[in-house]
Amino acid sequence: MEIKVLGTGCSSCKALYATVLQAVNELGVEADVVKEEDMMKIMAYNVMQLPALVINEKVVAKGKMSLQEVKEILNRKD
Repeated sequence: MEIKVLGTGCSSCKALYATVLQAVNELGVEADVVKEEDMMKIMAYNVMQLPALVINEKVVAKGKMSLQEVKEILNRKD
């Protein structure tokens, strides 16, 4: 599974990246987690709200998310 956290490096984006890493670790999910800060690449996903969460090239969530919310999203993708 490939997980991308889209964001410009703001505190919310960094927090989501850390939350995703924690969720992946706690769930034991095998995933490559990438933080994408390149605005041109972010624009290719056509998102208007950051941070955004992309799993296997599909935008699955936007905005701030709790650890529990991220875990629920990852459990749906397994």
